[in-house]
Amino acid sequence: MTNENLLIQRLTDATTRDSAFRELMTMYKERLYWHIRKIVIKHDDADDALQNTFIKVFKSIHNFKGDSKLYSWLYRIATNEAINQLNKNAKFLQITSEEYQQTTINNLKADSYFDGDEIQLKLQKAIATLPQKQQLVFNMKYFDDIKYKEMSEILETSEGALKASYHIAVKKIESILKGH
Repeated sequence: MTNENLLIQRLTDATTRDSAFRELMTMYKERLYWHIRKIVIKHDDADDALQNTFIKVFKSIHNFKGDSKLYSWLYRIATNEAINQLNKNAKFLQITSEEYQQTTINNLKADSYFDGDEIQLKLQKAIATLPQKQQLVFNMKYFDDIKYKEMSEILETSEGALKASYHIAVKKIESILKGH
């Protein structure tokens, strides 16, 4: 039995569930936080989406079928929670999620949790101009070095489509950064 299978077994057993869940959070909270943060940009939104992710995981671990790796399932939930957070914030302000994300990027320099330099800021602004799927694929490949096979499990799409999205995203970002 693999470590992952053992963890899943412990997560679904009422007597070991709490300790297994703490272990799961310790293992994945930082990676999931940064994955979410790249989507929602703001620290507070990332914290909210991360908390919602773990609540959803805790409530639905018994639904995990094992068709994918556990972390692929976690990333899928985290991705959906991040997108939900963006949409909720945009709806509250009565703007589109793209407009909300652009506003957030424009205010990134004032974010006390952002410690990037001017180049990082330009890169984040360039990424924000991409359609949402291209943003996800670019962030997962460029920053997290997630393999296309794993990404296809997370985003539930073909590897070929992901490779094409990444290639297009890179070309768009290069063009923006070169000032064309």
